[in-house]
Amino acid sequence: MKLREPMPELSGATEWLNGEVTKEQVIGEKPTLIHFWSVSCHLCKEAMPQVNEFRDQYKDQLNVVAVHMPRSENDLDLDVIKKTASEHDISQPIFVDSEHKLTEAFENQYVPAYYVFDKDGNLRHFQAGGSGMKMLEKRVNRVLDEMKKNEQ
Repeated sequence: MKLREPMPELSGATEWLNGEVTKEQVIGEKPTLIHFWSVSCHLCKEAMPQVNEFRDQYKDQLNVVAVHMPRSENDLDLDVIKKTASEHDISQPIFVDSEHKLTEAFENQYVPAYYVFDKDGNLRHFQAGGSGMKMLEKRVNRVLDEMKKNEQ
């Protein structure tokens, strides 16, 4: 995906955990962070406490949606996904993308990967890898600040 492109439809999940959301539900009021992760991804698990802290800190200002992107056959077991999500306190909605439909729509190749969309649903920031939480926070704050200025 390129910057400023609109968010793809959140469709094609083989399963939703922790509730289902649509693109229409997350666009309009506040920005959205969509993060891709996988049960077999060590970096994803390492970054999850920071993602959760982020989710909780910005809960009134930011939608957060997790996407489970399997990297191998072993990552397709729904019970393992549920168990890992529970162990790592992933309480936000989880799009289980076992057929890679959303992964393809996002043209995503990485876990962890983070996509920040503004309240209008346009991509404002993308990053991949486990060590960019400071940059991610900076980008989210920039989108939130722009939103506040536009409301004044």
